[in-house]
Amino acid sequence: MQMTTQWIILSQPEQVAVQAAQQVIEWANQCIAQQGYFRIVLAGGTTPKQTYQHLRSGITNWKSWFIYYGDERVLPIEDSQRNHHLAETVWLNQVPIPKTQIHPIPTELGVIEAADNYEEIIKKAMPFDVVILGMGEDGHVASIFPSIEVPSDRWVYSVLTAPKPPPCRVTLSPIALANTQHLLLLITGETKRLAVQQWRSHFNLPVVQLAEMSPMQVFIDQAAWGEGK
Repeated sequence: MQMTTQWIILSQPEQVAVQAAQQVIEWANQCIAQQGYFRIVLAGGTTPKQTYQHLRSGITNWKSWFIYYGDERVLPIEDSQRNHHLAETVWLNQVPIPKTQIHPIPTELGVIEAADNYEEIIKKAMPFDVVILGMGEDGHVASIFPSIEVPSDRWVYSVLTAPKPPPCRVTLSPIALANTQHLLLLITGETKRLAVQQWRSHFNLPVVQLAEMSPMQVFIDQAAWGEGK
């Protein structure tokens, strides 16, 4: 079954960040009004970082937010290259979300134990309300890479040979990332253009596989989209 992908093409990366943040706050407030809580999965990377910087000024009931992560690098807990460190520094530490409602992936436990631990947390959290993702130049999302087989029986799994450092990571699987009410992909920069073109030509990329599993909104700047519409 072909899912719908909605492309929102914007002129500049800053517009992607601003409009994505506004959309997330709108979804959050709708969910809180309807069910009393909001569950969101975060991504790492430069483009999501800019969105997080705008989210911290959003008008919302932060005490009703629950935070999860799409993937994490196996690095010491204080390492600035960890995704949770980025989100906390630019956003989460500056809003009153209860610490018990923020769930980083505990990769300091090691790649196998962290995946098993986080899978138990994720099982209780799904379905999510929003999943935010970026996309790599090779079309990878979270730590789902083109060259690495995805286990079919896991919500969260270990990656031992990622093609970019560090090689060891823990990631939510496509079936977990797709188990959401809203899937939001943020893409900026000319270096992503080839992967976007391949996506639109139906290459077998992780992002394409995910788009076939769930409706998706893509906020993309003109540099990544290319010429024309």
